[in-house]
Amino acid sequence: MMVGGELVLAALVILLALLLTLVLSHFLPLLLNPKAPKGSFGWPLLGETLRFLRPHASNSLGSFLEDHCSRYGRVFKSHLFCTPTIVSCDQELNHYILQNEERLFQCSYPRPIHGILGKSSMLVVLGEDHKRLRNLALALVTSTKLKPSYLGDIENIALHIVGSWHGKSKHKGKVKVIAFCEAARKFAFSVIVKQVLGLSPEELVTAMILEDFLAFMKGLISFPLYIPGTPYAKAVQARERISGTVKGIIEERRNAGSSKKGDFLDVLLSSNELSDEKKVSFVLDSLLGGYETTSLLISMVVYFLGKSAQDLELVKREHEGIKSNKGKDKFLSTEDYKKMEYTQHVR
Repeated sequence: MMVGGELVLAALVILLALLLTLVLSHFLPLLLNPKAPKGSFGWPLLGETLRFLRPHASNSLGSFLEDHCSRYGRVFKSHLFCTPTIVSCDQELNHYILQNEERLFQCSYPRPIHGILGKSSMLVVLGEDHKRLRNLALALVTSTKLKPSYLGDIENIALHIVGSWHGKSKHKGKVKVIAFCEAARKFAFSVIVKQVLGLSPEELVTAMILEDFLAFMKGLISFPLYIPGTPYAKAVQARERISGTVKGIIEERRNAGSSKKGDFLDVLLSSNELSDEKKVSFVLDSLLGGYETTSLLISMVVYFLGKSAQDLELVKREHEGIKSNKGKDKFLSTEDYKKMEYTQHVR
């Protein structure tokens, strides 16, 4: 009995020591940085992550940022994703930080996010590796815009997605309801996959990558708890599946020998500076960089354009005028887009 009691006592002491260590490690930065901005660290381990992740309207800062900015100012301290964090909602400060990246400031993400992004991601690596991948990203943008088929690819994908709405839309009474934001995400994803991997929206492998990528995005900004079934764990697993799929595409392209599709994967394969793991990470970074930002912008433009019947009519009139001067099966050209003066103002 004495031995059992001693074991229980030892277990309790260890548990209390762990809890004390957790609490101290959470609040110690508050004591060691008295000159840090005002703010709150919230609960040990959880911090304020759950409040930060609470969904909010895209055209608002959300209750977390609005509340903290009103209480502590536009720059405040917090504890997010298990990491002490300085949050800035100040436009001038953010601009200054971005202008001085790799000089006065260094880009980084909380360590739990590294588990999802991977150690070779452009968002994680620093120094020369980061510069090399950033230059590669600029090369992707430049080479894509120079491709003669670029605008045609975009138009084909847009027509494919709009065509898929017929007969597949949810019904609300007699009115068909289209989840446009989801369609915009699918459009952005399809364009990137086409330019980087040469895959069309109707290919099965595209749908497979999209399904895993949606799980990846859902867990990317979630509480970093790796327990089977949590969004974070699903995101890590989804990234592994995407990596396996892209590695398979790379091997298939290599086995094809001199056969080239004219996509950016050809450029990646010709590079001897990057390992296959870094090439796979670059593909994922390309999807991540354009997926949410582009789709959100498209959705917001359509949302606000729908609020103004006059602006919508002027945009439609401009597009129909340009379309009337085109042949039936001809794609829009760069010159056609340059003629869309009113559309450019709306965007």
